[in-house]
Amino acid sequence: MRIIRWRADRKPTQDEVLSMMQDEGLECTLETVDPNTEIKEHKHPFDEVRIVVKGAMRYNVAGNEFILREGDRLELPSNTRHWTRAEALGECVSIYAFRVN
Repeated sequence: MRIIRWRADRKPTQDEVLSMMQDEGLECTLETVDPNTEIKEHKHPFDEVRIVVKGAMRYNVAGNEFILREGDRLELPSNTRHWTRAEALGECVSIYAFRVN
């Protein structure tokens, strides 16, 4: 697992994030989640890459909880069990992508 925190003053736009991820050869999907919506524990047969565009998303990976905020990037290896929840600040918009092993 790898978390890359956004450190620039200006947050990236949705189009900028899509462009960055597509330049890496990733298959991208836009996801909008209502506040306090929880996605139960699951895993994927592919590496997940996610960047939050709006709002915040709480993750739990192997009992470790952290929050991704606007611009933050998560790279999660395939078959890693995790759950997520949109924080109560408002809807959470993120772009997730996958990289096939």
